[in-house]
Amino acid sequence: MALDECTPYPAPREAVESSMELSMRWAERSRRAFVERPGHGMFGIVQGGVHPDLRLRSAARLIEIGFDGYAIGGLAIGEGQTTTFAVLDATVPALPEARPRYLMGVGKPADLVGAVLRGVDMFDCVLPTRSGRTAQAFTRCGTVNLRNARHADDPTPLDPECRCPACVGYSRAYLHHLCRSGEILGSMLLTAHNLRYYADLMAAMRAAIETGSLADFAAAFESSQ
Repeated sequence: MALDECTPYPAPREAVESSMELSMRWAERSRRAFVERPGHGMFGIVQGGVHPDLRLRSAARLIEIGFDGYAIGGLAIGEGQTTTFAVLDATVPALPEARPRYLMGVGKPADLVGAVLRGVDMFDCVLPTRSGRTAQAFTRCGTVNLRNARHADDPTPLDPECRCPACVGYSRAYLHHLCRSGEILGSMLLTAHNLRYYADLMAAMRAAIETGSLADFAAAFESSQ
């Protein structure tokens, strides 16, 4: 990844523009310093806050420099999903289709589905592991908080369609017991589950793209949450 500055939100437009220009100067220097070698590549990072014109200027500059892939940074830092998607609507079409497009630091399952609909290929986020450590589990029917008392006597699996160790080997009641007791096994199992859920979600979207049914998949996903 090229060196960049993640502009805080909210910030005055002048500050956002100055920050974006700094990142573009760093991107050029980072690209010059990068040593080409097999198995390695370099991504430039689009900045510009929530201002479409700054985002487009940043994207154009990065394309002019030339990178192996293009990241979109500075989002999911408090601006809200609607604004995030609006920025993606303005930015993603300006990035080369033949290069990977990577949305940094995102996000919740609904964020991933919405971003893939807009042409994003790659993501990174701490949510699957952070949520696992705090008794939060993502399932095909929405988010579950295993600390809630209603799970105390529930013999059903966390997610019947999931094949992770937490879902095939333990009940919601036992996972609830682990989380309420502060047992590290609870965090381990829920982290493994969340990672499996995210992997399954991305695999399902790839399959939907291959069959031309991504819009239908997204609609079904939204209705299930």
